[in-house]
Amino acid sequence: MTTDSMTGVQPLLQLHPSDHVGVARAELAAGTATFFSTSDKIIVAEKIPAGHKVALRVIDKGEAVRKYGQIIGVATQAIQVGEHVHVHNLDIDSLGLAHTVGTGYVPTARVESPATFQGYVRSDGRVGTRNYVGVISSVNCSATVTKVIADSFSVTVRSAYPGVDGVVAITHGSGCGMSGTGEGIDVLRRTLRGYASHPNFAAVLVIGLGCEVNQIGSLVEGLSDAQSGRVVAITIQQAGGTREAVAQGQQIVHEMLDMANRARRSTVPAQHLTVGLQCGGSDGYSGISANPALGVAVDLLVRHGGTAILSETPEIYGAEHLLTARAANPAVAERLLDRLRWWEDYAGRNGGDLNNNPSPGNKAGGITTILEKSLGAVAKGGGSGLMDVVGYAESVHTNGLVFMDTPGYDPVSATGQVAGGANLICFTTGRGSTYGCKPTPSLKLATNTAMFERMSLDMDFNAGQIVDGTLTVAEAGERIFQLMLATASGQQSLSEQHGLGDNEFVPWQLGAVM
Repeated sequence: MTTDSMTGVQPLLQLHPSDHVGVARAELAAGTATFFSTSDKIIVAEKIPAGHKVALRVIDKGEAVRKYGQIIGVATQAIQVGEHVHVHNLDIDSLGLAHTVGTGYVPTARVESPATFQGYVRSDGRVGTRNYVGVISSVNCSATVTKVIADSFSVTVRSAYPGVDGVVAITHGSGCGMSGTGEGIDVLRRTLRGYASHPNFAAVLVIGLGCEVNQIGSLVEGLSDAQSGRVVAITIQQAGGTREAVAQGQQIVHEMLDMANRARRSTVPAQHLTVGLQCGGSDGYSGISANPALGVAVDLLVRHGGTAILSETPEIYGAEHLLTARAANPAVAERLLDRLRWWEDYAGRNGGDLNNNPSPGNKAGGITTILEKSLGAVAKGGGSGLMDVVGYAESVHTNGLVFMDTPGYDPVSATGQVAGGANLICFTTGRGSTYGCKPTPSLKLATNTAMFERMSLDMDFNAGQIVDGTLTVAEAGERIFQLMLATASGQQSLSEQHGLGDNEFVPWQLGAVM
């Protein structure tokens, strides 16, 4: 067997000439004679699941193992040609990464005629891709009232207000039982302010209980929208109780809907598109298909003046040297390394280490170590220069590729990106994430055709065609870029068609709960 009889492509993928391992395009049976290049053949020694790694040559115990041309771990025992390479014989050692800061930085050459999309231009000049009204709770104690108000419009809003995408309740489990000063409350307020001022909301009602630590006066302080009437705040205690707060809130939302319904889309340049990059439920194909294809789309977006936010700090661990090499200046690189040092300390203080990632699902899909996962994850950022590093939920003001410090947990990470201004999310997945993200549309990019076909009502794009040999990475990236523009212009993602995204607001909780 030299090639797949249907596609004419090799059954094994060797991603770089220096790699010790190949990746199975499909499940390989023991004893299969398999080519990974035009002339190199191995005999598979055991069953190899799809997406998993096969040794292409003898690997000695203690030898560094390469994939993507980069070290992904060290062999814990001798590995023979054709054997399965995974958690039973591969682990990580000390990283020892060499940082050549800025040596790979190349200023982006902008296109002469930038692409455009149809967006909502707000009074502050920012542009929304959607037109929602938001109802935001300052504390868990006001979450039920917040949901009741939003839910009361769920049936009638689109018929009565055809220009509005809906009313979204933004609730959470924090806001009290915490210190009134320090990192925890700062992060929560920054996140809530980011949502309250997000351009995908035409207007926002903020609801507090009244006696919580996270007082709504401090929360909305500094928001110019609070003076313009775009952001309105009430408390349940001042309203006279839950029923009174619901009635008052419903009246305010009615008025906001009238205003939002008058908004219209207009043609704007792609520089107003800010895309949050996510990967979840990753598999052995993530770093081969969907992530590099999204990277191509990101490079196109940056050339057209737009912005992409790469995040999930624990999931770049072991690949950060690829980002520092592309840093626009040494200060940007140092900010990234400082956040990684913080994460090493944070994980240690909590009795963990950063290699407790990959997850069980990642490992089932063929990913063995955090190094391997991170190398694939960084591919989402393409090859553009790293222009800035910002803290969790901080507003992103720099065009180009920006890194935001977030946990690797997808809902928490995406929440920070949206708070920072992301008006579109691109989410690659190999196992099958169904993540929605109101008020920001979320596009799901499948890494493999089998999962795409199994979950076709949830996946917006099949990057598995790259693995199948029917689409190049460059072609897939161009299609993803065009899908970004169409979605930003109002084309619904599949998660939006299903009504998903009402429960995915998950701010990062830091500090003591008291």
